[in-house]
Amino acid sequence: MTDPGTPDARGPLRYLWWVARAQAAPLLAGMGLAVLWWLGQAMVPSALGRAIDAVTAADSGTLLAWSAVLLGLGVLQAVTGVLRHRFAVFTWLSAAYRTVQVTVRQAARLGATLPKRLSTGEVVSVGNSDIAQIGNAMEILLRGAGAAVSIVAVTVILIATSVPLGLVVLIGVPLMAAAVGPLLRPLHRRQHEQRDLQGDLATRAADIVAGLRVLRGVGGEQVFAARYREESQRVRHAGVRVASVESLLEGAQILLPGVLIACVTWLGAHFALDGRITPGQLVAFYGYAVFLIAPLRTLTEAADKLTKGHVAARRVCRILSLEPEITGGDAPFSAGEGTLRDGESGVEVRPGRLTALAAASPEDAIAVADRLGAFAPGDVTLGGAPLADLPLAEVREHIVVADNGARLFSGRLRDELDVRGTAGDEEIGQALYAACAEDIVAALPEGLDAYVAESGREFSGGQQQRLRLARALLADPEILIMVEPTSAVDAHTEARVAERLGKARAGRTTLVCTTSPLVLDRADHVLYVEGGVVRAEGGHRALLGTSPGYRSAVTRGED
Repeated sequence: MTDPGTPDARGPLRYLWWVARAQAAPLLAGMGLAVLWWLGQAMVPSALGRAIDAVTAADSGTLLAWSAVLLGLGVLQAVTGVLRHRFAVFTWLSAAYRTVQVTVRQAARLGATLPKRLSTGEVVSVGNSDIAQIGNAMEILLRGAGAAVSIVAVTVILIATSVPLGLVVLIGVPLMAAAVGPLLRPLHRRQHEQRDLQGDLATRAADIVAGLRVLRGVGGEQVFAARYREESQRVRHAGVRVASVESLLEGAQILLPGVLIACVTWLGAHFALDGRITPGQLVAFYGYAVFLIAPLRTLTEAADKLTKGHVAARRVCRILSLEPEITGGDAPFSAGEGTLRDGESGVEVRPGRLTALAAASPEDAIAVADRLGAFAPGDVTLGGAPLADLPLAEVREHIVVADNGARLFSGRLRDELDVRGTAGDEEIGQALYAACAEDIVAALPEGLDAYVAESGREFSGGQQQRLRLARALLADPEILIMVEPTSAVDAHTEARVAERLGKARAGRTTLVCTTSPLVLDRADHVLYVEGGVVRAEGGHRALLGTSPGYRSAVTRGED
């Protein structure tokens, strides 16, 4: 959808109702076709019974007429069945991918707030299973509505033919629905527990994959594999508990309609022997009894799928109900010559200069970068105006924070580096040169047109870091904040990056959070942060002589 709409996330039922209303036309059309499809099947036993009575009466004209009716009902079922299925698939896809759209849009809106509030597994589970359950909940409405109408139609026909047999069906169907009801509550609860465990397991898997190299380096693979195996078994046991209830539900779908069929057939046979109904009506009653298995199973299936859809919608609503920590205002944005200042730490990033921030604790540097980039709340001003009052979209456009948590996505390398899609080969080459990443591209057979795998896993940690740096430089924002941009490269490469970085950002406002002496020595101005506040500032060489804390931080405690 160009615009999936604004979801109603006040509760799972409200969300499912919103999804249904958003695709009301195809949903209603599909329901209408499903009703015709089921009615086409429901009329077959009646037509067949009339044809049998025509044979008994040796009335060839009536026999031909009812045979034609049977043929027409077969054509009706074929046409409406095909169209119903097409609308069912459309409805499933529409519901599922509308959920994907609103969830992804919300994830982008939340930004840095999302990983603070929800685990990776909880978010991944929406795409892994929940969208399918929501799609199933919408799709079953088509067949469920048709099944309900067909049961009513058959009941009316039975009562019109034989009141006792009609009442057996009329009373038996609600009783069967009531008998299934007690199974739905434990099924709902166990499915919810299983979903939570699946989310936790997905989070564990994501953490292991992300840190696999580190785990191998420290020999922690077996420990984490054991933990994953333990959690996986918990998910399996939860799945078995769900399956135990589902198996009872499946059994009920066979047993209960079977009991009803046996009662209807037994009574019909006695009525036929007594002459109260004709042989054709007996065949019709048996046909109706057999036919009722399908709509009754469909209603039970509807209860199951709607229950699962409710559980899935609850997880989706949990994501959609979150609010971002940073919302932004509507004041006019103007970076201009303004100084970016963090009131909590006293860090000032002056326009047009390369400022370096060395922190005694890496967490302090990250916290300052998050506040300056509007990824965390704080007393931050730009040119004297509170950053929180400026439109967030424009803040993101003009202030870019590049850290080592940034990802390389799958696709052409050119597209990965030039995210705006406006740079030519010369500009890309300049950014690669500044990041000392030309050798990476040169080693690829297709060069910039080479395909990058998910997360850039074909590149080493140092190569990924240099490509991320090239991407940040190519974005060319008015204010660029980088966090440890050279932590994964060797000293020779780091020296070249330090030398080229200032030239690449000449005239632009830049803050580099680092404790690398090579980078600090090239900065126009250096700030030393300890305990979350600025303790000293000046040139790198001057600070080495005047600030023991700074000297200890950048020399790793070595004199």
